[in-house]
Order: sequence, then structure tokens, then C-alpha cells
Amino acid sequence: MDGNELGTFLRARREAVSPAELGLPVGPRRRTPGLRRSEVATLAGVSVEYVTRLEQGRDRHPSPAVLSTLADVLGLTPRERVHLYRLSKGTTAGFTCRGGAAPTSALRPALRALLERLDPTVAVVLNRVTDVVACTVAFERLARPTGLLDGWRSPGDRDGAGAGAGAGAGAASGAVAVSGVGEVGEVPNVARFVFTDSRARSVLPDWSRAADEMVAALKQGPFRADRYVAALADELTLTAGTAFGARITALTGLPTASGVVRLSHPTAGPLNLAVETLELPADDDLRILVGLPADAVTAAALDGRHEPLRVISGGAARKVRPA
Repeated sequence: MDGNELGTFLRARREAVSPAELGLPVGPRRRTPGLRRSEVATLAGVSVEYVTRLEQGRDRHPSPAVLSTLADVLGLTPRERVHLYRLSKGTTAGFTCRGGAAPTSALRPALRALLERLDPTVAVVLNRVTDVVACTVAFERLARPTGLLDGWRSPGDRDGAGAGAGAGAGAASGAVAVSGVGEVGEVPNVARFVFTDSRARSVLPDWSRAADEMVAALKQGPFRADRYVAALADELTLTAGTAFGARITALTGLPTASGVVRLSHPTAGPLNLAVETLELPADDDLRILVGLPADAVTAAALDGRHEPLRVISGGAARKVRPA
């Protein structure tokens, strides 16, 4: 665990809770954002000194009962409570959930079949260091013009068919294996692309938000207790400088599991994808990011097939055919 992650997380959550949410008065003399330490201590039934020690990292081993009470007071979501528990356990050296195993670099046959059936949906499989393990043809067509897949040649490239014609061109359906299967070139890595490739800032209009999400994804779980994640963090601290290093120090939250990602695509123009993250079982050490068109323009740009994609907007789905 790097630094005082547990204390930093508790302080950030305390400052994010409005006193009004808990029925506390909001006076003109309140200098700190969110709750005061004394208010948290009173509501949790512990001393102010103890809350201070936790936030400053002088006490890193709170009991499960105290953690549960603090989570209640701070209004943590179930996902944030799991994260809090992991942070508290991460302060104890000598054990990691991964047991030193290298990041997964290949798909089980069932997962490959699942990915094939997702096409023509934009979908990509990432491991814990954000290597692209596999993707659908639709994702490859979308990502290749951005530069993310530079240096890697797909089977279609070697057969002379190519896969980078454009976001909406037709292609054979199926998953495209990327790493761990003897393909030519380096394994694409999303974090490296976001922080070290200048094209990423052009492709991602909300680059700062995307950078925050990358760091949050790397920091969830054991972080530097995992030597593979630690090696990538050290690399990016050197190659990306403060753009990465400052976020490692400042960010304490979890990556968002869903949301709309804006793209300024080199060939397809402005696109809006409603992205959902599907976490696979721990033994797989993988997550699938699925991108659905968030508006009719994006649906038309991505749909090069006869079957229309469904536009996701405001929780409702509707079919849209390209003009």
C-alpha cells in the first residue's frame, strides 16, 4: 500500500458529505468542506483523536466494527465499503489477493465465445494493468485510427484484409485476441496510451477525467503491493511526470462503473459511448468494457451492418437505423 491511502480515503469521503445530509446545522463559521472530524467522531461513537489518527495514518488497523460504523456515517456505497475494507487490509504487508501472479494475458474459451457474441458491439477486455487482452472487431475498428493499437497487427492485417478502414466499415464478426497468443507487436496498454501518447488528448475531449479514471483503476485493490501494478506506476511516474504522479497522490476514489465517454474520433468525428464495466471473477483478473451508442449520430457512425444498434439514453433503449 502506498502512503496513507486509508486515511486519505476517509478524509476525502468526510469532506464530500454535506452536514445537511445528516441533519446537522450549516453555520456561517464552517471553514472545512463536508463534515468536521468532531461530527464524524460523535456520530461514530469514537474520539476526535482517533478519527485524526486514522486520517493522518498514525493508526492503520481499525477494527471491522469501527470501519462499519464509519462507513455508515460517511454514507459509503457497497462498492466503496469493499474498497474501504481492502484499504484497511492493504496496510498489512505480506499478503496480496493475486499471490504474485502475472496479469492475465489470454481468454478462457467461454470468455472468447462470449466476446464473439458481443460483436458488433464495441467491447474490450482489460487486465489489471490495463493491457488490452482481447477486443471485438467493432472495438478494433474504432480504436485503430486513434493510435491505441499502434504496433500490433491483427490476423486480418496479416491476411491483407486490414481492420482500420473506419469506424463504420463492415467486417467479419468475431473476437480479436491481442495479447498472449503470439501476435506481432507490443501489447496495447490503455494507461500508457492515455498518459504518454499526445493523440490521447485529442481523441478524449475529457482527457483529465479519463486520466483520473485510469489512476483510480490502477489504485483499487493492493496497488503497490502488486509488483506488476507498481512497475507500471513507476514507469508512468517517470514517463508522464506530474500528470500521473500528482494523481497518484491526490486521487482516492474508485473508477466509475458506468458513464458516457466522449470521443473526438479521427475519422468518425464526435462520438458518445455509454460505457458499462463488467467485472469478471477474481480468478480471471479481467474486466470487460462495453460501449453502446449514446445517441443517434454515434449509432449511425458505428453501425456498418444491417442490424441496427440500440441507442442508450436516459435509461431507455430504442433501435436506430443509419440514415
